[in-house]
Amino acid sequence: MTEILSQVFRNKDKKLITFITGGDPDLATSNQIIKKMITNNIDIIEIGMPFSDPMADGPTIQASSNRALQNSINLDDIFKLAYNAKSKKNELPIILMGYYNVILNYGIKSFVQNCVVNGVDGLIIVDLQPEEDDDLIIELKKNNLDLIRLITPTTDENRLKLILKNASGFLYYVTVMGTTGQKSADIGELEKSLKFIKQHTSLPIIPGFGIKDANDVKNICRIADGAVVGSSIIKIVEENLENKELMLNKIDSFTKQLKQGTKL
Repeated sequence: MTEILSQVFRNKDKKLITFITGGDPDLATSNQIIKKMITNNIDIIEIGMPFSDPMADGPTIQASSNRALQNSINLDDIFKLAYNAKSKKNELPIILMGYYNVILNYGIKSFVQNCVVNGVDGLIIVDLQPEEDDDLIIELKKNNLDLIRLITPTTDENRLKLILKNASGFLYYVTVMGTTGQKSADIGELEKSLKFIKQHTSLPIIPGFGIKDANDVKNICRIADGAVVGSSIIKIVEENLENKELMLNKIDSFTKQLKQGTKL
């Protein structure tokens, strides 16, 4: 685990992770959204790397990714967002989330080096299977960056052991099968799954997918180490494209509410 992520999880407070698509609706506004999140003491920020075929993302985040791509947002822009966020709060963990093709097209070594230079602490690569991660893992370990693994409700014991082999930082638990933003988490099923996973690892487990508001965050945090909220934030962006000041004010208010949900 990177030192910064280690510091965040050293205390047992519940963690709030928020997601934005880098460059949606534009780079300047993305920077301002991240600034609001930092001001509201969000624990970890995920920046989505726009991709043309985001298989795990629901319509809200797909549309967000498309808006960013239409603005010609590229990985160098995403690195600038990470750098700017780190310059505002050095101890803030920054996670990049996306798809492996984006990294392969950029070049694995170049990508990882730019992560280091720009203050990225870890990666969530949605479509990277453990059987295919050797090339990336080598570079991440050399540079002390975390690969945060996804675990789903259908992950069995053998698969879990394989996933955990190179997992670090924390585990991202996908609460519902399907795409982001489509359903709500089943708390009872989640609790059973978390007990099963904790028998095999001491890594923090943070559920995401289907967590829409502060009440959901509170319910999830009662049984997990924190919660991830993404689609609900992106929806605020989508609904206020014509009024960015209102968009920022709504995100400010919403992320304050979400953070309150972690305080049990």
